[in-house]
Amino acid sequence: MPRIYEMSPHLADLIAAGEVVERPASVVKELTENSVDAGARFITVEIAAGGMALVRVTDDGCGIAPEDVETAFLRHATSKLRREEELAAIGTLGFRGEALAAIASVSKIELRTRERGAAEGVCLTLEAGVKRDKAPVGTPEGTTIAVRDLFYNTPARQKFMKNDRAESAAVASAVTRLALSHPEISVRYVRDGKEELHTPGDGRLQSAAYCALGRDFARGLLEAQNKMDAIAVSGYVSTPAAARGNRSWQFFFINGRFIKSKLLQAAVEQAYKNSLFTGRFPVCLLNVELPLGAVDVNVHPTKLEVRFADERAVFDAVYWAVRGALEREDGPAELPISQSTLRAAGLPDPKKLPGAPLFAPEKPGFSSAKSAPSGNFFRHVPAQGQGKPFKPALPEFELRESVRMPDQSSIPLPEQPRPIPSKAPEPVPDPAPAPRRDWRYVGEALNTYVLVERGESLFLIDKHAAHERMLFDKLKSRPHEPTGQLLLSPVICDVDGETAGVLLENANLLTDLGFELDDFGDGAIAIRAVPLDMDLSDPAGTLEEIAGKLKTGGKRDVEAMRDDVLHTVACKAAIKAGKRSDPRELTALVDKVLSGEVRYCPHGRPVSLELTRSQLDRSFKRA
Repeated sequence: MPRIYEMSPHLADLIAAGEVVERPASVVKELTENSVDAGARFITVEIAAGGMALVRVTDDGCGIAPEDVETAFLRHATSKLRREEELAAIGTLGFRGEALAAIASVSKIELRTRERGAAEGVCLTLEAGVKRDKAPVGTPEGTTIAVRDLFYNTPARQKFMKNDRAESAAVASAVTRLALSHPEISVRYVRDGKEELHTPGDGRLQSAAYCALGRDFARGLLEAQNKMDAIAVSGYVSTPAAARGNRSWQFFFINGRFIKSKLLQAAVEQAYKNSLFTGRFPVCLLNVELPLGAVDVNVHPTKLEVRFADERAVFDAVYWAVRGALEREDGPAELPISQSTLRAAGLPDPKKLPGAPLFAPEKPGFSSAKSAPSGNFFRHVPAQGQGKPFKPALPEFELRESVRMPDQSSIPLPEQPRPIPSKAPEPVPDPAPAPRRDWRYVGEALNTYVLVERGESLFLIDKHAAHERMLFDKLKSRPHEPTGQLLLSPVICDVDGETAGVLLENANLLTDLGFELDDFGDGAIAIRAVPLDMDLSDPAGTLEEIAGKLKTGGKRDVEAMRDDVLHTVACKAAIKAGKRSDPRELTALVDKVLSGEVRYCPHGRPVSLELTRSQLDRSFKRA
């Protein structure tokens, strides 16, 4: 048996870093959680090159004492736990004491901090966890940590990082979760010198959602409230019509901590049962407040998973909060926007713009739907009365003699043209007779299954599955060249930052399949071309579903990823189950199925079921 040795501290730190620091977004999450625990009211996150070159987090929190700055970077050093009993009721976001040590071991760090009321601060620099310098410095109250050259000493980790655009999208998602979980904190996000997000910190979840997720998202929400014993649920959910193509727009918070929970996810989706189409998922922003001792957050190093002491009670509280919101659906929740919110988002004050709508555009020069440049967005004219349509006053012109209409009686009539003898019409050939088929269309059952009689058998055909297979085969048979159709005007889709990053990261693959996508900023994607046969009734849902498959598929060959995208395009374009179809539309479909050309859907499910006469006779005891 090999000898057993104690790990070196540096090797142990590298292993710990592998658990805590997966990518730049992990660094942002850990540092901003420390800022929240420090009582910050303002947090600024800056990154460069996707966060690999620089991650800088600045806050106005309580700061760190000069004698504690070095201790803060030791493993398992923390200011948040003192006794074993405190583990049963953790009220801070961070508590393990691993984050700073893990981050420092794989980067170069500069820390500047000053306690509130202190005359001066201190600056500490480290490289690979080793102190390089420490000196007094003038700095604002609070803490600034700059993390540079992430994974510079672990090249094996660097090769697993994605491109700058994808890493930036992951950071944007982390900042968005921070802003939504703590609307009382003003959060600012700057990427490569450009401000991407700025929330007002006015304590209103609606304001944070408006700034972080967009106007259309924030306006389409219903307020959800419920209190059952010691569990309180608050937040917003979407109307069934505003559901999305994946679960990336579901945000759950426990006592202000963002988490991923299948329990809460199931509670929300159960509340929407029988209200959503297949493949659609509700949107939600829900915070669950419960006693600290009723939830265990010490489950996973990233603290994204939790355990509940009473899962049934939590499930019920969330379920009834969502059901209540849906049952009293009088319309989307009103979105009060304060002047500070508008200033933080760079929007004009509506009070200073007479006649302007409540919601200004998200970007100057663009419509609120982000569809196309609109020049001067607001056009203000003096009103002629409440509720009366505006009619511009036209200038009066005097008709001069030179332009007056002549007397109609003095105008000579034109000479009538002579009729031209028409040629005898050429005989039109009779259309080719329709091919004779050996099957008879019987009808459609449950708006889903086509009933066809052929010979001594009755066939039930899943029209959606069969049509999906036909479209998939058609798309796959095309050469690996762009076969898209340009749109007359681009379609702008609001997706979350992580979805946008995945799509743009795979832009070459999508271009080969006929898509043409551009980054429209603020998590929006501009669709300029789509594959032939693609259904454009829900472009955002299609993109979200494609991104979900690309994101969860892991490292696979290009052909497998191509098939996944084609599956989604074919599924969205296929005849929908639950809607009655014209029998003439089903003719080619039935021909393909009965000829044996189409047997299974792209996912491997059978598309038809044959019931012979003998089987039916036996079922009715006629045999």
